[in-house]
Amino acid sequence: MKPNPRKILLVEPPFYRLFKNTYSLARYPLALGYLAGEIKRNTIWNVMVYNADFHPRNESIKVSYLSGIGFNKYLENLTDLSGEIWKEIEQTIAEYNPSIVGISAKSQNFKSARRVAELVKKNNKDTLVIMGGPHPSLVGEDLLDYPEIDICVKNEGEKTIVELLGAIDNQTALHNVNGIVCREEGEVVETPPREFIENLDTLCFPHEHAPEVLKDYEQYPKTAFRSVFATRGCPYNCFFCGSRNVWGRKVRFRSPENVAREIGGLLKLGLKFIHFDDDTFGVNKQYIADLCRALMRYSPGLKWGCEAHPKLMDDQVVALMKAAGCFHIQIGVESGNNEILSAMRKNITIEEALEACKIVKRQGLELQAFFIVGYPQETEETLQDTITAMKNVKCDVLTYSIFTPYPGTEAFEYCMMNGLIGDDYDVALYNHQSPANHFCLNITQGRFRELVSDVEKSVDRKFRAHRLRRLCSLSVFKRIQELGIGASLKRGLDLMAGK
Repeated sequence: MKPNPRKILLVEPPFYRLFKNTYSLARYPLALGYLAGEIKRNTIWNVMVYNADFHPRNESIKVSYLSGIGFNKYLENLTDLSGEIWKEIEQTIAEYNPSIVGISAKSQNFKSARRVAELVKKNNKDTLVIMGGPHPSLVGEDLLDYPEIDICVKNEGEKTIVELLGAIDNQTALHNVNGIVCREEGEVVETPPREFIENLDTLCFPHEHAPEVLKDYEQYPKTAFRSVFATRGCPYNCFFCGSRNVWGRKVRFRSPENVAREIGGLLKLGLKFIHFDDDTFGVNKQYIADLCRALMRYSPGLKWGCEAHPKLMDDQVVALMKAAGCFHIQIGVESGNNEILSAMRKNITIEEALEACKIVKRQGLELQAFFIVGYPQETEETLQDTITAMKNVKCDVLTYSIFTPYPGTEAFEYCMMNGLIGDDYDVALYNHQSPANHFCLNITQGRFRELVSDVEKSVDRKFRAHRLRRLCSLSVFKRIQELGIGASLKRGLDLMAGK
């Protein structure tokens, strides 16, 4: 059966569901939301967004499961295309029968994205497969080593996808579209890079088109639409990060009024809480102040969270954020050792990071602290410093990652030069909780796994305690206190959190 003309399917590949089918990315992928909105607004194409990593049950994810039995299940599901998730994807492709499929790929789910592309070609070899996202932006023309991928889109894709669809409609040469890698007459052609979008206010609000484009929209919780970007680009130069390769280091700001209007639409959906997904919220104190004032004016009663750089945190800034509705701040502490922080180029010390955490808690906000273990220069002593910092930081949620070098980044090249990565490197094996991760020059793989297993267990305990606190409403605690068992319950939760 021939594919339907002017139908494009945008796919988020499965990742968490490969570990366990009821694990889930229970959110509307913002990248695909932006693409779909621009396609709806600027073309005559029909578009559907399919988040293949979503499951309505949305079971809470355990870190120790991802790195234990779940990892073996993940590897099995990557190779066995007879599994339930792949049948679901195959059926979705066949029923929609698009002429183009766009797939968003990160390094950690790239192999899964390729599996989706293979199923697309299995359904109809004439369907055009376009792949975009962080991984294609980092590796570029190498992506077309895989015959199931026809076009690679690099960096921001909103303008590129509209021009691509226009070129296909008009049957003009694809090499006239900037920001892509494609094949022409058997040769791989990379076009000039596309300029970044300077005026972000010109972009659509992703959630506005979700009811008409998102597959199974009615099954998503309202919280799936709570993510918002206020900026693009990051001025920092962290050694391990690939963000600057995708968004650039020059920060582009949406106007505070534009952000507030988008949030106003989310409030009308019934959302009470939103999260800013920016790499670093606000970037500078003046923009934070302007945005907070806009939120206070246009979105009274809103509750929100963000990830902020420690150097931006002082009592005045955090107090203003709190007045504007902020109740949750994520801080990247990353390491408990200053030598490792210097190697990371984090531009902070552990003392500054912990002081920022204290300020957040002093102002009465919920704190989530991020840490990274297993940096190439890590030793048992520096890792112990990080473990100590993880125990000592007074946070509500503790999140840890294992250092993962992404292809196309400076960190990846460093690991290759130092013999930590070979020519047989398989991106599917490595992610922030993978038991296969080991990129340390000074700690053996067995010893490293032994150390981080203890970390994973403590993180899970803290997460369970936090979740219980969230689930127990004030009315329940009041009733417990009336029964005289409040102190015992609180002590039990504290013990679970490792306090």
